[in-house]
Amino acid sequence: MSWRQPGRRFVIAVPNIWLILFFMVPFLVVLKISLAEPRIAIPPYSPLWEWINGEIKFNINFENYAYMWEDTLYINAYLSSIKIAAISTLLTLLIGYPMAYYIARAPEPKRSILLLLVVLPFWTSFLLRVYAWIGILKTKGILNAVLLWAGIIDEPLVIMQTDVAVYIGIVYTYLPFLVLPLYANLVKLDDTLLEASYDLGASRISSFFRITLPLSMPGIIAGSMLVFIPVIGEYVIPALLGGPDTLMIGSVLWDEYFKNRDWPVASAVAMVMLVIMLIPIMILRRAQSKGAEI
Repeated sequence: MSWRQPGRRFVIAVPNIWLILFFMVPFLVVLKISLAEPRIAIPPYSPLWEWINGEIKFNINFENYAYMWEDTLYINAYLSSIKIAAISTLLTLLIGYPMAYYIARAPEPKRSILLLLVVLPFWTSFLLRVYAWIGILKTKGILNAVLLWAGIIDEPLVIMQTDVAVYIGIVYTYLPFLVLPLYANLVKLDDTLLEASYDLGASRISSFFRITLPLSMPGIIAGSMLVFIPVIGEYVIPALLGGPDTLMIGSVLWDEYFKNRDWPVASAVAMVMLVIMLIPIMILRRAQSKGAEI
C-alpha cells in the first residue's frame, strides 16, 4: 500500500496548489495594496515595507478603509449591488425552478435535448449574447417592433439603459447556473415518496410543497449561490444594458482602478466586498448542510 501514498498525495496537492496560486496569492496581493498609500508612480501605490538604515519599516495605511465610510458612493454601491443581486436571484429562481422540474420529469430522449438547450448559450461568447439583447431591447429593436406590429403598444417602450434591462440580461445569462444544479437535485427525487403522498390523500400541490420543495432545497441553495455571488460583482451587463443611474460595485471598482488610478482604495473596496459576500455564503452553506441532513 505504501507505493500508492505518493500518488494520493499528488492528487490532493494539485487542487491545493491551484487554490494557493490562483486564490491565496492574488488575495494577499490585493490585501497588501489595500493597506498602501496612493502615489503618482508605477506602480501607483507605496510599498508595504522599506529598508531604512538596515531596519525594516512598515507603512501600513488603514485610511483607505476609513475613506469608504466617509463617502456614501461606496455604501450606496454595495447596497445597490446586493439589491440587484437578490432580485435577480429571485427572478432566476422563479423562472428556473419550473424549467428544472420539467426537465427532471421529462422522458430520457427529450430530457437530453432540453438539457442541451439549457447549455447551448455557453457555446457562444458572453459579450455577443449581451450585445444581442441590445438589439432586442432598444427603442427600435426587435421587441418593440413585434409589440407595435401586434398592436399591444402604441409607442416604443423604453427598456434599454434601465434596471429592467439589467435584470433581463442577468436572468438570461445566469439562468443555466441555477437550472443545472437544481435539475441534478430534482432528478434524484424518489418518486415513491410522491406516490405514497397521493395514496394518503394529499393533492399534487400539497405534495409539492411538503415533499418536492423541501427535498429540493439543497439544489435551490446551490443554484442561488451560483447566481447571487457573481452578480454582486457584475460589471459587463450593467455597463452595456444599464443606465447612468445603475450603480454597482463592479463599475465603482473599474473607475477607481482605471480612471482614478487609486489602486489602494479600489483594493480596499474589493476586500470589503469579499467580506460582505462571505456572509451570505456562510448562511447559504449552513442552510444547505441542514437541508442535506433532512
